[in-house]
Amino acid sequence: MPVEVLDNELTDQRLNQLTQALGSGMFVHVRSMLHDMAASDVAFILESSPPRTRQVLWQLIDQDHTGEILDELGEELKDNLIKQMSPERVAKAAARMDTDDLAYILRSLPDSVFNQVLQSMTSQDRTRVEQALSYPDDTAGSLMNTDTVTLRPDVNIDVILRYLRIRGELPEATDTLYVVDKQDSFLGGVRISDLLTCDPNASIRDIMASKLEGIPVGMSDSEVAQLFERHDWLSAPVIGDDNRLLGRITIDDVVDVIREDAEHSMMGMAGMDDDADTFGPVIKSTLQRSLWLTINLFAALLAASVSNMFEGTLEQFATIAILMTIVPSMGGVAGNQTLALVIRGIALGQIGQSNSRWLIGKELAIGFLNGVLWSVLVFLAIWFWKDDIALGGLIGGAMLINMTVAGFAGASIPLLLKKMNIDPALAGGMVLTTVTDVIGLFAFLGLATFFLLN
Repeated sequence: MPVEVLDNELTDQRLNQLTQALGSGMFVHVRSMLHDMAASDVAFILESSPPRTRQVLWQLIDQDHTGEILDELGEELKDNLIKQMSPERVAKAAARMDTDDLAYILRSLPDSVFNQVLQSMTSQDRTRVEQALSYPDDTAGSLMNTDTVTLRPDVNIDVILRYLRIRGELPEATDTLYVVDKQDSFLGGVRISDLLTCDPNASIRDIMASKLEGIPVGMSDSEVAQLFERHDWLSAPVIGDDNRLLGRITIDDVVDVIREDAEHSMMGMAGMDDDADTFGPVIKSTLQRSLWLTINLFAALLAASVSNMFEGTLEQFATIAILMTIVPSMGGVAGNQTLALVIRGIALGQIGQSNSRWLIGKELAIGFLNGVLWSVLVFLAIWFWKDDIALGGLIGGAMLINMTVAGFAGASIPLLLKKMNIDPALAGGMVLTTVTDVIGLFAFLGLATFFLLN
């Protein structure tokens, strides 16, 4: 999970200090600097360093802090570093990691290394890992931690408070303790604030929130994030199909999901992996980008083939060749506005079968009205600029057609891709651009050919 961005000036200063110290061979000093830095700061420095510097820094990091630093790294860099670690070092790092992060790391290992790491673990850690790996990736089960404190409903608050004092500490980010029966069936929760302020002679049953929702273990992580956002939760219990309490999800894991979804949408628009390493190797980065560029080339050739169909028109009317990019450009911008709106709605869970048709109709109407408005404006602009009312009418008509189609395509393409289990954020932009380019050129050149050459 990528680290939070630190203050730029402070980060640059630390990075320069480390780079200069490495260049001077002051490895002991660098090791000391890294030891004194927070895990998130070290992770940020690693992600901001070129590969060669990164390798040296990684070798100088205290192995006791490896697990905490791996927790903070982006997935691509994390995978690369883990592949270089011995199974014993991975097992040692695992002891300091949360269950969900540990499960992710082990899923990315080759089978031979995976088995070696399991053998190197203690029986307690091995049991913890096997439980985490039993849940599919990107579900509530893969996000949850099992470090929960449970209570019985018939116990007095005073007894619970004495138990907590003897226990000494609570799991990190604990704001609620969960109430279960003897079969571990989930009954509700008690907020820490209520526990500390209520009558110590009262029972847990008297103050527990019995309507507290449990998150099904198979729920997708995106739906979990939506629930946290909607209810302003800091933590939430995770339950199995039989209503047994399995663990809890905390806000720090949900923030990671929200950030990853946002990065996925942003990078997906450019056809790139959301975990792409900014300072990754040249060859690997080139190969990662080549696939999308190849697909885009075929889309561009498709649009070019439309122009080629009207080669005779372009040869006779040079002005048309100059102006023909206006229509696809306006259609592309209008379509991308709709596309971004619909993709966001899908991500937030606001769009489904019940309202998708209405939304497509709305965006079709908006596309038509925008087409009317801008076709009139471009008609007047071309008329006054080129003193050619026919040419202004052609480009205005083509723009009306393309912007109407763009509104429809911007709404329907992501919904269609979602239905086909294709990520709209990844493929939607390229498909929409192809549609608006082809329709825009075909409409403009087709109208020009029909009215000017006939």
